[in-house]
Amino acid sequence: MFRLHLHILGSGSKGNCALIEGPQGLIMVDDGLSRRETLKRMAELGLSTDNVSALLITHEHSDHIKGLDVWCKHWHGPLFASRGTLSCKETLAHLPVEEFDPGDTLSIAGIRVRTYSTSHDVINPVGYRFDALDDSIGFATDTGELSSQAMNTLKDCRVLALESNHDVTMLREGEYPRFLQERILSARGHLSNDQAAEAARELVTDRTEQLIAMHISQDNNRPSLTVKSYSKALAATLDDEVGSSATLLQGSRKLSIRPASQYQPATIQ
Repeated sequence: MFRLHLHILGSGSKGNCALIEGPQGLIMVDDGLSRRETLKRMAELGLSTDNVSALLITHEHSDHIKGLDVWCKHWHGPLFASRGTLSCKETLAHLPVEEFDPGDTLSIAGIRVRTYSTSHDVINPVGYRFDALDDSIGFATDTGELSSQAMNTLKDCRVLALESNHDVTMLREGEYPRFLQERILSARGHLSNDQAAEAARELVTDRTEQLIAMHISQDNNRPSLTVKSYSKALAATLDDEVGSSATLLQGSRKLSIRPASQYQPATIQ
């Protein structure tokens, strides 16, 4: 049986990059790492740049695009971004980009890519859902809330990569200045553990096998807190006392919950 694979090279404020492996190659999502680091992490997962069929951008914050200019000097596949996302950056406005509007559906490398609006303090941010041969991956990061469009698009995926950025108490009691706290907590900021867990109650179905906590703050969160939050919401069982992962078993159904890493690349099958 065919399955899409999600390869996460890095997820967090230090740089974001992931690849969706489909029937006709790889689709890169964001390019927030240096070319050297991207190549290194791809090699660790046995991936080749020769198989990268396209590159999709979620939004223009530097931790998602800082490697883009150099990458495109060595790679000449199609680059996709929502309307205005790259043209608003003087250093990237020269790049040839195929623009779309949130809500459009793209066909790339044998994969149906559904786009939807996210809520973040940038020009035109988007998230994605990838479908191919009855398999699906939902991808949602850098959003302060999930609209009904987003929820409808992300529901019932086999693999769901969902932002779980911060623990509200840690953020409020931490060293971030008040204005930055308010920005993160706003509807145009980032999803908290509690918000993500509440959304997961609706998004996760019997079909969902993998739930990945994305874009975890190094200052205002812990991977174990994201796992515990999702686990509590979905009545899953922690796999160890630390909370490094969790599992929900119901008859023949198995759901695995785990956090994405900023530094350790991983493949989710």
